[in-house]
Amino acid sequence: MTQEDILPLILKKDDKAFTTLYNMYSKSLFSVISNLIKEQEEAEDVLQEVFVKIWKNIESYNDTKGRFYTWILNIARNTAIDKLRSKAFNNSQKNLSSDNFVHLLDDSNKLTNRIDTIGIQEFVKKLKPKCIQLIELLFFQGYTQQEASDELEIPLGTVKTQNRNCINDLRNYLKV
Repeated sequence: MTQEDILPLILKKDDKAFTTLYNMYSKSLFSVISNLIKEQEEAEDVLQEVFVKIWKNIESYNDTKGRFYTWILNIARNTAIDKLRSKAFNNSQKNLSSDNFVHLLDDSNKLTNRIDTIGIQEFVKKLKPKCIQLIELLFFQGYTQQEASDELEIPLGTVKTQNRNCINDLRNYLKV
């Protein structure tokens, strides 16, 4: 079955045509999505969302404006970008502890990632407890300074000053 055969059937909401469409395009759309969203489970969820959008919005496709594949590719790309920008996705990424973060990087086969993590955790552990906590939030969990201020219930200015001081302490450890 070709794309030209499937489109009229999808417009009629034919379930078999939808399955065929999924089989034809799921791998290529998943590839596009997973290039943006690295976590496989999240990427699979986005793929499912993309096919729901295609199914619900098939009437808006206009073949005079472009190819069908380009249309669904844009849906996949835009849905993945929306997911990346969503507050829930960003908050879920902040839930990794520094130990998990370093472990994930250590497991990577990329030499640059391994070089970045060699010994860094040991230097961070030498810092004062308040510095460890602040660096954990700001650098390993990706919090903004404002979010760290809210989390630690201290003024934003204090977070900025402590961050600067902690980074200076870390630099001093690294010089030795």
